Order: sequence, then structure tokens, then C-alpha cells
Amino acid sequence: MNRKIIAAAVVTAALTGALAGCGGSGTTSAPVSVSGTVADGYLVGAEVFLDKNNNYQWDEGEPKTMTGPGGTYTLTMTAGDMGKYPVVVRAIAGSTVDEDTGQTVPNDYVMSAPPAAGGFVSPMSTLVREKMESNPGMTMAQAMIQLRNQLNLPAGMDMLADYVAGSGYGPYQGQYQSMHQVARQMAGLMADQSSLVLNGSVVNKGRYRGMMGQLNQNLPQIANNAFQGMGMESTFMTDMRSRMRTMLESMSAVNGFGNYSAMFRNMTSHRFFWNYSGGRMQPGSGMMGGGTRGMM
Repeated sequence: MNRKIIAAAVVTAALTGALAGCGGSGTTSAPVSVSGTVADGYLVGAEVFLDKNNNYQWDEGEPKTMTGPGGTYTLTMTAGDMGKYPVVVRAIAGSTVDEDTGQTVPNDYVMSAPPAAGGFVSPMSTLVREKMESNPGMTMAQAMIQLRNQLNLPAGMDMLADYVAGSGYGPYQGQYQSMHQVARQMAGLMADQSSLVLNGSVVNKGRYRGMMGQLNQNLPQIANNAFQGMGMESTFMTDMRSRMRTMLESMSAVNGFGNYSAMFRNMTSHRFFWNYSGGRMQPGSGMMGGGTRGMM
């Protein structure tokens, strides 16, 4: 499904709810329903909520629902909350089913989407949000351009679109298939660090952002691993997982403030991430161009 279509549907729902509220006493706003989709592959039975206090975990009073077939969800909220807070998703070990495999996910992991980003939540939307959260000077448009160039994808692609649906039609069908494969490996890395980032449903925010920073810095290499048809057990990914775990273990288990801006630098040009070598495009060696790095 095209993200613009989702956004239009969301806006329509908001306007409908607001008008319904105006038809009453004028003192209250009727609830609105916001629909979307969750994917690594489409995830069924994942927890979806509006994160009103920005702690990556559901708290009493926050709108919450579960995903159904095709990873679809509908959240009910007040019109005033529409587009104001991020949507967060928790894939639940042994319960959430990944429709790509037909199996439940082995570990919990958390994804999100920036406020007003449309209804599709994925590893890609998660990284767009983390770029913006950790580097307040970065706009959503800049974050999407940077992500597109990190993946060596063409201009014109919507980096917040449903890449599962996009894999089946349209001019960027092959590119969305590639995007899907990278997202699967990103989700695999996120799930692999679950025991260090999550304690049940409680998220260690500092470690979570450190984990996403590592993904951000090494995304061209992760993409290259996927594009070459290599999986989670490749030499690169085995090393990546080990280094991520070592870095996260070195961080405090107590939530605290951390400055992650160095891991999310505001660089959008393609030349920072890829170059032509050995007869093909390969990840560069510059900042965020490749190689597993620790905290900056």
C-alpha cells in the first residue's frame, strides 16, 4: 500500500472524527481511528500503541491494539493526539507471527514510526525516527534521503512505503524487494540484542538508541550483505552481532541520558556511503559507510 494513500486515509479519519465532535456539544472531540500496517515481513499479533511519553513501552492510558492478518492494525485515539506522537510496535517472542516465515518470532523487538509519518511501521521507519530523535536538526525529508542513499536505492522511492506490497508491483518492484531483504536483516539484528535492550516489555532507552546507532553506522554493509544473498550467519553478520553485543554490554543497564548524535550525522549525499569498486557498487569506508564501529 502506498504511504500517501495511508496518510490520506488517516487524515480522512481525523477529519471525520473532528466533524462528528463538532456535531455534538462542541466541548469534546470524538475519537478517531488510525489504521496502518506493521512489517519485517507482515507481523500478526504484535502490540501497537501510541507512545505519548516517548519511552518505547506501553503505559496505562496510551491507546493500544494488536495487529491482525497482513500486519494490519487500527488505533483509536482523540483527534488532538493525531500525528502528535510516535506509533510504537513490540513484536512478542513466541506469540507474534512473521508472515514471511509463518513462524513466531524467537525474540521480542521494538519498532516505531515518527509522528505523522503514515501508518506503516517497519525497521525502516524505525531508523528514520531514530535519525530525527538523535539529531534534532535533521528533518524527516533529510532522514529519508540519507536512508535511501545508505541503501543505494534510486531517487523517487518512498522510504516509508510498504515495501512488502511494493515488491509486487510498480516501477520500483525490484528495489522494494531489496529493501524488504535489508529490513529482515535489520530486524534480525534488533531481535538478537533483545536480552540487552528489553526486560520484558520495559525498554532500556539508552541501549536501544545505541543499538539503532550501530545499525545506522553500518547500514550500507548490512545492505550489501543482503544484496549479495548472504544471511544472518555470514562472516560479516556474525561479527556485527558480536560487536553490537559487546558495545551494549559496556553501556549502563540503568536508563540514562546519552548523546548519540555522532552516530546519526546529518549527511545525505550518496558519496558518503557507496563507491564503485571491483566492478560493482560497494559500501564506502567513510563515516557510516561500512565497518562495525563502537560508540563515537
